[in-house]
Amino acid sequence: MFQSFDESASPEHGPARLAALRQAMSENGLDGFVVPRSDVYQGEYVAACDERLAWLTGFTGSAGFCVALQDTAGVFVDSRYRVQVRDQVAEVFSPVDWPETSLGAWVSGTLPKGATLGFDPWLHTLSHLRDIEATTPGITLQRSANLVDAIWTDRPDPPVGPVFAQPVELSGEPHETKIARLAEQMTEARAAVITLPDSIAWLLNIRGSDIPRNPVPHAFALLLASGRVALFIDPRKITELGDHLGPKVDVHAPEAFARTLQDISGPVQVDPASVPVAIVDLLNAAGTRIIEAQDPCVLPKACKNAAEIEGTRSAHMRDGAAMVRFLAWLDAQPPGSLTEIDVVKALEAERRATNALRDISFDTISGAGPNGAIVHYRVTEQTNRRVEAGELLLVDSGGQYVDGTTDITRTVAIGEVGFDEKQAFTRVLKGMIAVSRARWPKGLAGRDLDALARVALWEAGQDYGHGTGHGVGSYLCVHEGPQRLARTGTQELLPGMILSNEPGFYREGAFGIRIENLILVRQAAPLPQQTVSAMLDFETLTYVPIDRRLILTELLTQAERDWIDHYHDTCVTRLAPLLEGASLSWLEKVTQPL
Repeated sequence: MFQSFDESASPEHGPARLAALRQAMSENGLDGFVVPRSDVYQGEYVAACDERLAWLTGFTGSAGFCVALQDTAGVFVDSRYRVQVRDQVAEVFSPVDWPETSLGAWVSGTLPKGATLGFDPWLHTLSHLRDIEATTPGITLQRSANLVDAIWTDRPDPPVGPVFAQPVELSGEPHETKIARLAEQMTEARAAVITLPDSIAWLLNIRGSDIPRNPVPHAFALLLASGRVALFIDPRKITELGDHLGPKVDVHAPEAFARTLQDISGPVQVDPASVPVAIVDLLNAAGTRIIEAQDPCVLPKACKNAAEIEGTRSAHMRDGAAMVRFLAWLDAQPPGSLTEIDVVKALEAERRATNALRDISFDTISGAGPNGAIVHYRVTEQTNRRVEAGELLLVDSGGQYVDGTTDITRTVAIGEVGFDEKQAFTRVLKGMIAVSRARWPKGLAGRDLDALARVALWEAGQDYGHGTGHGVGSYLCVHEGPQRLARTGTQELLPGMILSNEPGFYREGAFGIRIENLILVRQAAPLPQQTVSAMLDFETLTYVPIDRRLILTELLTQAERDWIDHYHDTCVTRLAPLLEGASLSWLEKVTQPL
């Protein structure tokens, strides 16, 4: 299996490791040290050798950081992880609600003026450093060697996963054309620094295997205004690439990156949101003028071309059929006969049976009853729970296929569940439908649509703490920026962007609900009386039945009932040719009109 069920958190080691870190802080004249989850490439996902936050604290979430002081240590997590962090860290660590409490505010209220806070400049972006500086008056921020690495004696080696080509039939554009197109837009800078693994993978039409679940390589790159790329990568990774990179890409060892940066004559473009402070320091030391601008790959990568869109549609049909076979099997099992791990194994087996699965796109979330209220729950042998009658089962999963990346959540009833659960499910469904049906004037951003998913919950005094949707890559990372449906989503929504649509509701200690489809931004067909010059809407990519047993139809408007019936009718039309026997019969049964 791709997924394992070992317990990766080790809170029992936390006190000794924190004590060792504090000793290192004292030896280096530091009053505190910041331990982020990031790596030198500043992507969202990190390799085992970069799991410093988890190694120190026991917290294994995908976002957060620790600030270790001599008499206290705060672990900062957002609303997705506030239940999880309490279970994973020892008492020597204090969970801090973030971003409600910022690093700067917490440090300023804890450290005396004149104190020194250390940080590894390779693990913090320029934007993050500026935020800390602006909110920590009187505190000295000091660049430091990484003190966690100094005490982590059995730290894993960096990955050297093989890199392979993504065929142009699936990428939709030769990488030589991408390089030339982006280089033409560099009217002032001589070079642009690229550190994000998925940006490099997209630009060069390559994929890698340095990070589980994410087909990206670890490397640095310089996009040159001359129309060339300098790629800094371990040569052991590219032995299978052959001549794919071609004459426009010059390959160098990673050790040459710092020297090359300092040798560039002329302005260098960096993205403050993703460039490590250490790179800025190198450029400043060389006297190089710095131009701040967005990573040149980020927006073109987000706006999928026709080949990527068609590949994603194909991946979703394949994945949807696997999901239906899984759900039909699940529905046939007696309540109480399965565990959460059984559910994960069965779903992965169905995806593997397609003979097209390259990996899962993230560890499957299989949360029964109260475990469903842990937003990013990962089942282990220790937490594995039986799926009992009268409970909700939340299953959030996805696949990595060579033609697309999928991400889907379905919440299903195990036997007969209560009225409160159905009422909450229906409110969440109303929000998901509202986003699916949205039509808006061109120029709006994700923050302008996020509220649509929450209105029905707000009317009941309820809400959820995470964003409504994240961007999704094309056989790349399942979380992709800059597009998002969230209060923080400032990027204009543009045709070709793929996002998730996943409102939810969570009652701690009882149940969790989330319904998720992937959606594609597209040009909306004009209306007869339309006065707005250009409008956009969403194409639904995910077609898998939604559990009708949990829907209170009296809470739906006629338009919402019509949407569900049409959605289910389309599920049958699209998926029936890929199914047979019991799975097909189940699909036809569960998609009957409301």
